[in-house]
Amino acid sequence: MKKILVNFAHPAIGKSNINKALLKAISDLENVTINNLYAKYPDFMIDVKAEQALCEAHDVILFQHPFYWYQAPAIIKEWLDLVLEHSWAYGSNGNALKGKLFVQALTAGGDEKTYHHEGSNSFTINELTSPFKATADLCKMDWIPPFVVLGIHRGLPADEIRHHAENYRKFIVSLREDEVNLELAKTVSYCSMSLDHIMKG
Repeated sequence: MKKILVNFAHPAIGKSNINKALLKAISDLENVTINNLYAKYPDFMIDVKAEQALCEAHDVILFQHPFYWYQAPAIIKEWLDLVLEHSWAYGSNGNALKGKLFVQALTAGGDEKTYHHEGSNSFTINELTSPFKATADLCKMDWIPPFVVLGIHRGLPADEIRHHAENYRKFIVSLREDEVNLELAKTVSYCSMSLDHIMKG
């Protein structure tokens, strides 16, 4: 059973029904650690050694966050800047994260049509999140496309929120149980749209 670290970051979680539902859906899972960065570091004074120890103790490092201005919220950038130290996360002697899985779970206001070369955002989600893949590569981590919930600005009905939350739980459990075919997962646009397809067996 793999251990999963969920680095959760939302500066206005009280206003996000979908992120609250996603988080609640996985909060009781064994071997899943919820690391709420804004609650833990309201002053952005990140405890680097504590965060590195958390990473070392887990097999999967997942970042759950809203997609703000085509990026993750500011505290995730701060976390990456400080925690991923040279000779720890990368460099010739930086092997602390080698072989661990890097995953994102993100929510975005636009729908599928907007995140397209002909859409209003001009780029796909995978193109816009490519710096995270590059980070994973530099740290010798494994990477798969994100779990994505789109179209939240139109206001998701309760049954749709429930559906996404159930799928998120299924995704996290599958990662924990090593039931995701990682090579197959790398061929899809989003893991969230192809859960049954990427499951082993």
